[in-house]
Amino acid sequence: MRIVLLGTAAGGGFPQWNCWCPICRAARVEPHRAQARTQSSAAVSADGERWFLLNASPDVRQQLACLPGPLPTSVRHGPVEGLALTDAELDHTLGVVLLREGRVLHLYATEPVRAILEQDSRILPVTRAFADTRVTRLPVGDRTQLRYRDDTASGLSLEPFLVAADPPRFATGAETGHTTGFLVRDDATGGSCAFVPGCGALTKPLLESWESVDLLLFDGTFWSDDELINLGISDRSARAMDHLPVSGSDGSLRQLAGLAVPHKVYTHINNTNPMLLEDSSEREAVEQAGVTVGVDGMSFLV
Repeated sequence: MRIVLLGTAAGGGFPQWNCWCPICRAARVEPHRAQARTQSSAAVSADGERWFLLNASPDVRQQLACLPGPLPTSVRHGPVEGLALTDAELDHTLGVVLLREGRVLHLYATEPVRAILEQDSRILPVTRAFADTRVTRLPVGDRTQLRYRDDTASGLSLEPFLVAADPPRFATGAETGHTTGFLVRDDATGGSCAFVPGCGALTKPLLESWESVDLLLFDGTFWSDDELINLGISDRSARAMDHLPVSGSDGSLRQLAGLAVPHKVYTHINNTNPMLLEDSSEREAVEQAGVTVGVDGMSFLV
């Protein structure tokens, strides 16, 4: 199974269009210190040609250029066979509407995510006006086979698991399953990837469940709990926004460092996070702990 990081920034991308915090300023003035990033998304494939997206960001059009595969011979061709959504947040789902030209879209989502897309953000009704939009409902804790557009098996399976988070602020309901992570498996090789772009807390059972995966893509949104407060951007902490900070005695870095996982990668990184600067002490601390700061286009074979 091949996994490509299409985008590794949190909502707004990096540098964010309206932000001149020290990290965004450095990215603009000294671009050699920090690579630009688009909004968080990944893609998985069993054959390196047909792909399933894990979330669909507003930057999906340019992100699809990262996907390898043969040049098409037909007038219309798209490498996306389906989209699996961990939640209904706008930065993870606006790309669904932007893919409407595909004419046939196959979405995988839990029932609470489907309901929010149908009733609250209205992304499903809007997309359905342009494309045949099908939704396969994902039961939490159960494995579902991903299928190509012609309904043949892809050889990949996906299992959603619950993570600590609140539903989107525009959602009218808060049913269990509104926010998940994904465990993606290659049924032929046994290769596996845990995709967790948003997570407010880590538990022992959750950490133990990742001990056997080959690749962990984890929430690296904020470096510190008071990051936005100290910058005067917000009065909410990282944890109040359902993102476990990277640093601290109970932060994600210390907990992930002990996992015997071959590849541990931070994704969904906010534009204010100092580990985006390649010459920062924060970046050095992450790398010394055996974790990688993800960047767009990074590819793994598991």
